Amino acid sequence: MFDYDAERLRAVILQLTRSNISDEARLWFNDKLSLTEISAINTSFSLIPRKTGKAVIAVSPSDEELIMQIKSGFSVHGWTADMLCRLCLIMHLDPSDKDKYFKTIENLFLSAEMTELVALYSSLPLLAYPNLWVLRCAEGIRSNIGSVLEAIMYHNPYPAEHLEEKAWNQMILKAFFTGKDVNQIYHLDERSNLELVMTLSDYAHERWAAERRVNPLLWRLTVNFVNDRILNDLKKVLAEGDLAERQAAALAVSGSSSESAKKLLNGYKDLSSAIERGELNWEGIRQ
Repeated sequence: MFDYDAERLRAVILQLTRSNISDEARLWFNDKLSLTEISAINTSFSLIPRKTGKAVIAVSPSDEELIMQIKSGFSVHGWTADMLCRLCLIMHLDPSDKDKYFKTIENLFLSAEMTELVALYSSLPLLAYPNLWVLRCAEGIRSNIGSVLEAIMYHNPYPAEHLEEKAWNQMILKAFFTGKDVNQIYHLDERSNLELVMTLSDYAHERWAAERRVNPLLWRLTVNFVNDRILNDLKKVLAEGDLAERQAAALAVSGSSSESAKKLLNGYKDLSSAIERGELNWEGIRQ
C-alpha cells in the first residue's frame, strides 16, 4: 500500500503542521482530519489557505533529517503552511478502500487550481498505491506551469522511483528546456541513460547552431556514457565554453571511466587540480 513507514511519517507531518499554524487554525484543521465524504474533503482542501495562511514553515534540521530517513529524497524545506496542511490532510485519508482512495485524490486533482496542484504533485511520493499515480505524474510533466513542474522535479522522489525511462527522459528534457535547476532532481545521476544522453547531445548541437548557450549541467548526465560523440562534445566545451561550461565538462570527464576522456584533462591543470582538491563539484556549477 505504502512504500515507506506511513504511520511514522504521518505523525511527524502532523506535529510539524500543528507547530506551524495558529491555535485557531489548529482547532479548525483538527476536525478535518477525520473527513470521509469526498465533497467535504474537496471543500476543506480548498479552504486551507484561508485558515492557515501561506507563511513559509519552520523546519528544524532534526525534522528534515527524520523525514529524509523515513522517505529518502523527500523534503518539505521551503514549503508554506497551506501546502503542509494539504499534505497532512491527504495523509489522513483512509487508504483501505483502494477505489475510493483513488477517486478522492483524483477529484482533488481534477478540481485543483495552481497552488492546489503544487501541493498535490509535491505529495505524490507519499500517496498510497504508488503505481496508481504514474499517468498523473506524466500529465503534470506536460504542464507549462513552472511551479507545477518544480513540484514534480524538485526534492520529489516519485519520478525517479516510478516513471518508466521514456517518461523520465521527457521530464529531464523538459527541465532543460524550461531552465529548471536539475541539481534538485532526485537520482538524476542514477537514472541517466544512453538514449537521454544522446538526445541531450542533439539538443546541445541545436543550441550551438543557433549560437545559444547550453546549460552546463547537461554534461553531468554524460558521465557514464562517454562515447565518441560525447567525447567530441566535451572537447568542444573545454576548448570553447565559458568558465561554468568548462568546469562542467571537466567534472564529466573526471567522473567518466573512459581513459580517452580522462586524458582531456591533461591540458587543463587548473580544472583538474580544483577537482582533486574538492573545490569543484556539481553543486557549485552555475546554470
